[in-house]
Amino acid sequence: MSTPPPDARSEHQDASRPDGSRAPDPVRDAGADADAAAEAEAAVEAEADAASESGRRERRLHPVTPFRRAWAPIAVLAGTALHDPNRAQRTFTEMTFTSLLLVIGVVVPLAALYGFLSWWVTHFSVTDTELRIRTGLLFRRTAHIRLDRLQAVDITQPLLARFFGVVKLKMDVIGTDSKDELAYLSERDARALRAELLARAAGFAPETAHEVGEAPVEHLLYVQPRTLVVSLLLSGSVWALVLAGLIVPPLLWMATHSVGVLIATGLPLLGMAGASSVGRFVKEYGWTVGGSPDGLRIDHGLLDKLHETVPPGRVQTVHIVEPLLWRRRGWVRVELAVAGSSNDLLVPVAPRATAEALVARVLPGVTVPRELSHAPGRAGWVTPVWWRGYGLRVTDTVFVARTGLLTRRLSLVPHAKVQSVRLTQGPWERKHRITDVHVDTGANKTVTARRRDADEAAALLSAQADRSRTGRREARPDRWMASPGTDRPGDPEGDRPG
Repeated sequence: MSTPPPDARSEHQDASRPDGSRAPDPVRDAGADADAAAEAEAAVEAEADAASESGRRERRLHPVTPFRRAWAPIAVLAGTALHDPNRAQRTFTEMTFTSLLLVIGVVVPLAALYGFLSWWVTHFSVTDTELRIRTGLLFRRTAHIRLDRLQAVDITQPLLARFFGVVKLKMDVIGTDSKDELAYLSERDARALRAELLARAAGFAPETAHEVGEAPVEHLLYVQPRTLVVSLLLSGSVWALVLAGLIVPPLLWMATHSVGVLIATGLPLLGMAGASSVGRFVKEYGWTVGGSPDGLRIDHGLLDKLHETVPPGRVQTVHIVEPLLWRRRGWVRVELAVAGSSNDLLVPVAPRATAEALVARVLPGVTVPRELSHAPGRAGWVTPVWWRGYGLRVTDTVFVARTGLLTRRLSLVPHAKVQSVRLTQGPWERKHRITDVHVDTGANKTVTARRRDADEAAALLSAQADRSRTGRREARPDRWMASPGTDRPGDPEGDRPG
């Protein structure tokens, strides 16, 4: 009797099991596992392609946008009338009631049509590397905003937009002075798009960026309205403008007896006083600062709501301003110079300890020094009295200069942000061996240590180059969520951009 083939014997043995099941086959099982792995990989790729395609899909702005853009033709007519008001007045007086109704019946529908068409042809989409904004009714324009150059995404909500629940999304891009914007989006869509853009800027993959969501915000500071009002009343610039508006016009009236001169001088002075007091209150009302993995979040505004972000690593200079009348209360104001950004205020008013804690967040590793070296006594021959307000301190991490006697201004420049150092000295300064030290930063700003000893300034000039190189080597990267010594973002489950 012949022996059956191995395959036949194996089948016979399987069939002879009491429970009727098959014995394991290593070859068959390995093939099944490979097929399952291939199917899982195909599913992941399909999901990634779907997410990428969803991001590339062009989207439109909120349907309320045409009402905003419909004002453009009306604004053109108003501008034409203001250009030649006499002719516009004659034309208006010569028009009959019927012709006026006819003009309104033509202009309003045309404005509405223009608003609708301009909204219809405006699209935006997010690709793997950039945000594209296509707009233009007659002349097409496409803005390509590279995500790796994105440093801040701000949300603005004007007063009228608050009634419709829509906002503007403004993109702050490195290397540009103006901001591209998407106006208008619903609040929900704007926050989701903002989170996705910041996730992409942090280096998250396109298929996971939309899942990252907004990062949690840690509350750090809220400026009470009462504190803001008191700080404005104690600002010397406000009272100086008010007094000038009350004193200068009467003196000019006594000298000229001209109503035109009175109006031309009095109204601008009172307007400047109002802008520096009421205008600042309206803008800085409800000032709130929060900490987030994508930087410091700032919310403020009484009429127009603004949601801004101080981007990480882009702050070039911090100014701590201390007016004379604030010193008794221990208040200061913190201003910023941010490369490529218009955000120039961190704190309108706060106790010094709170302000210094926020400065430590903006400039990690930097401690605000309390003691500074004064200018030499012979500087009084160059700048009488005011030389006492000048000071300088150079630490391992920051260049610090102080100016001002009544309103003190302490400027801090991290060594990593110093672009160049210059010395200037006029004939009178040279006679007394006094020199000014100028430090230039990447925000096209200059911080000056005034009236320093010439030998001290020369030594500082030669040493600052080494400090700047060391600072740039040890500085944290400018990229979102990156850690020192790495160029990858943090764990999406931990520190998430938003």
